[in-house]
Formats: sequence, structure tokens, C-alpha cells
Amino acid sequence: MLVFDVGYLQLSYVLLVHAFYGAWCSLGGSLHCEYSNSQILHRPHSVSITEFGAVGDGVTLNTKAFQNALFYLNTFSDKGGAKLFVPAGQWLTGSFDLISHLTLWLDKGATILGSTARRELPGRRHRSLIYGQNLTDVVITGENGTIDGQGSIWWDWFRNGELNYTRPHLVELINATGLIISNLTFLNSPFWNIHPVYCRDVFVKNLTILAPLDSPNTDGVDPDSSTNVCIEDCYIVTGDDLVSIKSGWDEYGISYARPSSKIKINRLTGQTTSSSGIAIGSEMSGGVSDIYIKDLHLFNSNTGIRIKTSSGRGGYVRNVHVSNVKLDNVQKAIRFTGKYGEHPDGNFDTKALPAIEKITFENVSGEDIGVAGLLEGIEGDEFKNICFLNVTLRVKKNSKQAPWRCSNVRGYSQWVSPEISCDSFEESIFPEHSSDCFGLSENNVETSSGLSRSPWLFFW
Repeated sequence: MLVFDVGYLQLSYVLLVHAFYGAWCSLGGSLHCEYSNSQILHRPHSVSITEFGAVGDGVTLNTKAFQNALFYLNTFSDKGGAKLFVPAGQWLTGSFDLISHLTLWLDKGATILGSTARRELPGRRHRSLIYGQNLTDVVITGENGTIDGQGSIWWDWFRNGELNYTRPHLVELINATGLIISNLTFLNSPFWNIHPVYCRDVFVKNLTILAPLDSPNTDGVDPDSSTNVCIEDCYIVTGDDLVSIKSGWDEYGISYARPSSKIKINRLTGQTTSSSGIAIGSEMSGGVSDIYIKDLHLFNSNTGIRIKTSSGRGGYVRNVHVSNVKLDNVQKAIRFTGKYGEHPDGNFDTKALPAIEKITFENVSGEDIGVAGLLEGIEGDEFKNICFLNVTLRVKKNSKQAPWRCSNVRGYSQWVSPEISCDSFEESIFPEHSSDCFGLSENNVETSSGLSRSPWLFFW
């Protein structure tokens, strides 16, 4: 919960530190995230990056200034934490590591510019611009400041085959608890924009994330093996998935067994001409469950919602509820891909089959749709309990493809237009199969005019 006092430029927030006391609730049909804790945390110490010799001219390299400032502020981590203030200006920097109990504040007109110098790490990857590991209570926010990765040179290197290492993210946090990223603009990431890995209690709100539509792999927000994640009120236009939920790849994800769970995505608007508005997978070997997506608006895009997996992945995707989706000029509204096919190496077990089940799509509408559903499971590993309720997708009149194509996928449908012609969706949801469809309330009964839903309350 974020409260701004413009007069004092003071950020007050309620954050989870040692235990999670949060609740996600739906009141009056508006699904949103609420966080609560026994106390409100304030930053009693604050410094400006200029106090450490930084120059905001867009040319001077300020890596040492950021590193020295954070080294100094770390002395206050056990004294209530601290804030690093970045004023208006163009602040060029290489990679720097965050600390616990920190607010990184980008003021109005402030831009952190990522240096284009290569920063290679062991493990064949480049170090992310803003990085942190094993942290607690981290806030990255401001008055709509900007983090610009200057990714164009990285994209060119990638396209020309000049990189031997994975490109850097803009923000990557590993094993962090209590993370807020809000009220910022992210531009031109070399690779994924925001990547929380093995994190807990993550709140991403009021972000604008932009990259050219042809920029490679510039995902917006990618929760990876993380739990209790809320992403809301974001506008994202990139060259890849707007949000992609992951949990490890093949035998490595199976062995580590860190799922992504309890994730809510609310009020997301955006465009991607190459990929999906919301993707789950294809790296989902640690498992993905309890995902709630509501109020998604996607326009002029390739795919609305997609689940990607393959033989060898193992793991599961289950208990996913998608509702209140509006699609305009989208080539493929809903897509399941059971033969995604990419593997990190040749050591995967072909007998490790994923379990894809209990996925519900409710209140979905679309105009100028190419294909309503392209649903492809895995032979011998049927995707099951896939439910479509109150789905209206107006397919383009000149489309030469069947509106629905299904293989190795089974479920239930009701009030769907165009009607799902696949035999595996012949049965209706009501009255016998509502319990097989994840996320339908007990009061969700069939009426002539549509649906009646009572408010729900989730506590985790």
C-alpha cells in the first residue's frame, strides 16, 4: 500500500518483512492487492547520489558513486533503513547492487542510464543493471523517474551473433523478501525488464514498460519461482511477453522444485506483436499454481494468453483463473502449446511430462480476432479441466482458419461464441462440472442474462 505526501516527498508504505500478513481481496468486482503489517516502516536516513560525486549529464560514468552511496547506506540497515535520492538528470551507470531496508527514489525528471559496457559473469550471463541477492525490504520507486537500459546496441550484438553471454536484465532480485517496484518508467531493456527470482512478497504497481515491438526478448515482468506476487496497473509495450511466469527449466527446475504460486495480475494494458500478453512457461518445471489474472486489455498483438510447455519439462500448471479480458485485433486469443521444444541441454528426461489442469477463462471478449483458440496438448498427457465460460471472440470475416483447434486437451464450455467445435469440449459447465473449473464461486449459477458472482476473499 503506497501513500505519497508530495509536500515532503515522503514515501510511506506498508511492507512485509519477516512474515506475510497480506490479503488479496475482491470487493465490488474489483480484484486488487492489499498488504498489511504490524507497523509502518519509514526511512529515517536519506542521501542524494550527488553527495557521492555523481554528475547527471548523461556522459559521466557514475558507477562508483552508486556503489559508494549504497555501501554507506548499508550502515543504516539495522537503524530503520535508508533512502537513496536520485534527482532530475541523466545518471549514467554500470551495474550496482542494492541492499536491504532501502528505498531507491527516482525523482521527477531523473533517468538512470545503463552503461553499454559488457559486464560478464560466471555462468555465461551479463550482470543486470540493478541487482540484489538475499535481501529484505527493498523499494524502487519515485515520481515517475526512468530506468533506461539503452538496449539497442545489445539487440544488435545479439542479432549479429556477437554475444557469448545472456544479455542483462534491467532489474533482477534473487532470494528477496518484501519488494516494491512502483511509479516508474522502464525503457529499452537489453533483455527482460524485471526479473524476481526465488522471491516472496513482491508488489509491482503503476509501471510503464516500453521497448520497440521488434526488440528481442524484452519481456516486461517475469516472476520466476516466486510466491505472493502482485502486478497491477501497468502499461507494457515490448518485443516479447508482457508478463511471463516461470519456475525453472527441465531437470534443473524439477530438482530445485521452487514453484511460482499465488500470483495476481490486475489491470494490465499493452501490446506485443511477437508474443503474448500473459505467458506461463515454457520454463515451468518447478510448478506454477494459484494464478489470478483480471482486467487484461491487449491490442494489436500476436497472442492474448498462452501456456507453453513440452515433454521433458515435468512440473505442473494448475489452478489458473483468467477473467475480464478484452482483446482487440489479436491474432490468437488463447493458446496452449504442448510441444514448445526448447531445452537447456540434452540431459532432460523425455518421460517427465507436465500436468496442465484446472485452467478457467471467464468473461473474455474480443474483436478482430484471427483464431479464437489454438489448444495443443501432449499426446499421452492430456491437458484437462480447461474451462471456458462467457467467452465471445469475434473472428475476422476473412479468416480462413477454424476458430477453435484442439488436440489432447479436454474440458468444459458454456456461453462461448464461436462455439467450440472440438468433441473434447462438448459438455457444459453447469450443472455438473462447475467444481471441475477452477475459480468459479458456488453462487455462479446459470441465468438467461449471464453470470451472478458474489465477492470472494482470499487469504494466504
